[in-house]
Amino acid sequence: MERHEQARWLPAFLALSLIWGSSFALIKVAVDAGVEPVWVALWRCLFGALALAAITVARREAFPRSPATWGHALVVGLLLNSVPFALLAYGETRVSSVLAGMVNAATPLSTLLFALALVPGERLTPGRLAGLAAGFCGVLVMLGGDVGDVALVGAAACLGSTLCYGAGFAYTRRFFAGLPGSAAALSATQLSCATAQLMLAAPLLGGAPTWPGWRAAAALGTLGALGTGVAYILNLRVIREAGPTVASTVTYLTPLWSTLLGVVLLSEPLGWRTAAGALLVLAGVSLTRARGDGRGKLGHARDQSLAGRPGSRPEA
Repeated sequence: MERHEQARWLPAFLALSLIWGSSFALIKVAVDAGVEPVWVALWRCLFGALALAAITVARREAFPRSPATWGHALVVGLLLNSVPFALLAYGETRVSSVLAGMVNAATPLSTLLFALALVPGERLTPGRLAGLAAGFCGVLVMLGGDVGDVALVGAAACLGSTLCYGAGFAYTRRFFAGLPGSAAALSATQLSCATAQLMLAAPLLGGAPTWPGWRAAAALGTLGALGTGVAYILNLRVIREAGPTVASTVTYLTPLWSTLLGVVLLSEPLGWRTAAGALLVLAGVSLTRARGDGRGKLGHARDQSLAGRPGSRPEA
């Protein structure tokens, strides 16, 4: 790829990795201020839905009207937003944002597992099997130091969020991404469904909302509007200018940002188990995405068809 072509998308790519990598620190700020995890998830979805709805309206794009589309959006919103956002926030009440970001790096591996089960044409190759094995070992290394400690519950919740993402991305690829409508409109629909779900659950699971202070409120607003609205625009730009394969490699940078911000801004520790486990996870992700993994022209064409669609990007 020539330098002048790279210069068009690289700034957006780096900004995107920073935005998604900072999500873990923003969640930590909110939960440390006393915001219940389910309310963190609700505000995140609400501000994200408003941002994407504003983008959709500004572009004069139509919102979906089909009941089938809204039905699929309810499922996608549950798997990609409501449940994993709440689990991740709950996990960060017990573990550092550094560990949460490292565990989240396993999302592409869980996505592959569910894609093998749900998406026609996906198959397990030796490279993918080696990648899954390396990633599984990496997760075990990260969690090994916390056996018997309350932190294990938090880490398990973060891992549960990656499983939700995996199921959600696979479901999106098969049932939601190809539906009529722009990516912004479909994503706004998805987040609107997630917001409605959490509005029902939050009062029951988290009680009445409380004012957490300006610092936490700013973190929640940034987490929703910037992490979903602006990030969507940046992600779409990278996909269009560099392709979905390059765009997907943002997964490698987000844990680096989450670690840097957690250590520098929140004074969180970085243990050797977390670092070593994360390297194994990233190596596993790299193996599953290596050339010659059996995807071939079919896999490339499918990636191109998903460019800019909901669920085609990793989320924190």
